Amino acid sequence: MNTYVIGDIHGGLKALEQVMNKVKFQENDTIIFLGDYVDGWSDSKEVIEYLITLNQKRNCIFLRGNHDDLLLNYLKTKEYNNEWLQHGGQTTKNAYSNLNQTLINQHIAFLEALLPYHIDEENRLFIHAGFTNLKGVTFEYFKPLFYWDRTLWECALGLNPELNISDPYYPKRFKLYKEIYIGHTPVTLIGKSTPYNVANIWNIDTGAAFKGAITILNIHTKQFWQSQPVNELYPEEKGRN
Repeated sequence: MNTYVIGDIHGGLKALEQVMNKVKFQENDTIIFLGDYVDGWSDSKEVIEYLITLNQKRNCIFLRGNHDDLLLNYLKTKEYNNEWLQHGGQTTKNAYSNLNQTLINQHIAFLEALLPYHIDEENRLFIHAGFTNLKGVTFEYFKPLFYWDRTLWECALGLNPELNISDPYYPKRFKLYKEIYIGHTPVTLIGKSTPYNVANIWNIDTGAAFKGAITILNIHTKQFWQSQPVNELYPEEKGRN
């Protein structure tokens, strides 16, 4: 049995299907999605439908991303802010404009069921963005940080390579879990195009919202698979560029 983790998708159904077809999943494998299924490319609605169907066939764990939370709020209240529209939300809003209420309710149910984080039996943490509490996620006071925080990743990037885990200045958050898998902040911002590891932090967001790929990583072997750059599969669109 293997566990696979999938980074940010941002409405790129064509890329998601492409990379899923590259992996020879077994019946008992677990697939963990790190969130941000929507906002960017034009297939946000279709991505949600794909995931709902996949959940009936595979052992899936779906985490909540900040964009998923913004969509849930819009579907439930019809309220939104212009910043959401400017960061990929406009294509999502357009996609849901003609959807009947029965299907909208199904999507709301899916979004409401998304998990804030997942900790497996070997104390590996899976979370969309990060956390700030030095005692861990169960002590986090402001729960939306799970899908908005960037300080965990920024701390990893700024880590002195000469420090080891026994050093008193080693980040306390890094000591809490065997490994931490995140998305949210594209590794393309630091010139990378594949999953990037610092200390025990693995960032799987390979820039699918922009000109990067969607990535699937086997957490045991660290083998990974990628789609084409998503923008190549949607040549008539801008994504979040």
